[in-house]
Amino acid sequence: MQVTRQPRETAYDCDVLVIGGGIVGLSTAYAITRAAPGTRVTVLEKEPGPARHQTGRNSGVIHSGIYYRPGSLKARYAVGGAAEMVKFCAEYGIAHAVTGKLIVATDRSELPRLHTLVQRGRENGIPVRELGAAQIAEYEPEVRGLAAIHVGTTGVCDFVGVARQLAHASGAEIRYGARVVQVDRRPELGVAVRTAGGDVVRGRVLVNCAGLYCDEVARLTGDEPEVRIVPFRGEYYELARPELVRGLVYPVPDPAFPFLGVHLTRGIDGSVHVGPNAVPALAREGYGWGVVRPRELAGTLRWPGSWAIARRHWRYGAGEMRRSVSKGAFVEAVRRLLPAVEEGDLVRAPAGVRAQAVLRDGGLVDDFLIREGARAVHVLNAPSPAATASLPIGREVGRRALAMLGAL
Repeated sequence: MQVTRQPRETAYDCDVLVIGGGIVGLSTAYAITRAAPGTRVTVLEKEPGPARHQTGRNSGVIHSGIYYRPGSLKARYAVGGAAEMVKFCAEYGIAHAVTGKLIVATDRSELPRLHTLVQRGRENGIPVRELGAAQIAEYEPEVRGLAAIHVGTTGVCDFVGVARQLAHASGAEIRYGARVVQVDRRPELGVAVRTAGGDVVRGRVLVNCAGLYCDEVARLTGDEPEVRIVPFRGEYYELARPELVRGLVYPVPDPAFPFLGVHLTRGIDGSVHVGPNAVPALAREGYGWGVVRPRELAGTLRWPGSWAIARRHWRYGAGEMRRSVSKGAFVEAVRRLLPAVEEGDLVRAPAGVRAQAVLRDGGLVDDFLIREGARAVHVLNAPSPAATASLPIGREVGRRALAMLGAL
């Protein structure tokens, strides 16, 4: 008698498997379960809790979206995301405040760029008030400048608190201490992920929100991201005399760089952070000069884009390095905005690392970057303002994952 073998049913642990428990990964899990109740989502996070890296090591600012090119994902998601973030915080009782901020020109060469920001803000639908030198004191009595703009929709919040609430409200299974070491993707079946602890988790669709390691996870999956994450450390101080600053004060940024320059941020707890300075990190989690991971550093140095950045922007980089090793140089930069600050007013604070995607030719990826592979969605560039924009980013990534799921 001939026996017909039936195909064995694949056992899945979840429908969508998210790698990364920062605010973008948790927002994605939240968006998926909101849009499609009953969808099983598992989040793998290598740390013992959520939001331990970019989410929990930034200045806590809810950005208005004024800096970003009209029509870009950053502009659309930051403007909409800021309003959503305030509403989310209010709904769940998470500490937040809409404070507004000043962007201050301290040199005549910055005035045209300040005017460009006014135009960009208006194109992005952001209310902007232009100020003369004397009007700056209405908002910040100790700040000096030639001109400024006030952006009323900027605020601050507890992004770690937001991440925790997203994890709870999503209903997803969150596995902490689960560092991914291997990915086996089979387009006809699904994705199996092995963690450092030896566990295997099987899902129908993979979502890569691994932040500082997103390019490595993409390659583990079998997709070539065509970018590399080059880590930049943001070094902060805390102001010992927080009464010198009422709210948020920023310099006029250089459009050639994704960094906003050294700024003053009164956080939700009343402390004032000064920074960040931006320097190359010697590891993807290189929160100090003493943290060196040779394999990760070698990977950065092998990428042609890293050398192209160095050649193109060495003068800017030299200034950042000088401010990193010399507190006096850092104070000098701060005094352009806040003349009253003294060296003794600045106390070292924890640093952050920005996961900046860099192209092979040295171009810095300016916008959020989301790419798809077979049964996989990869978030490959989501630095600031990703925390502000995390709710709309999560919906977009979730939409793509659910579309893949529906097509299976």
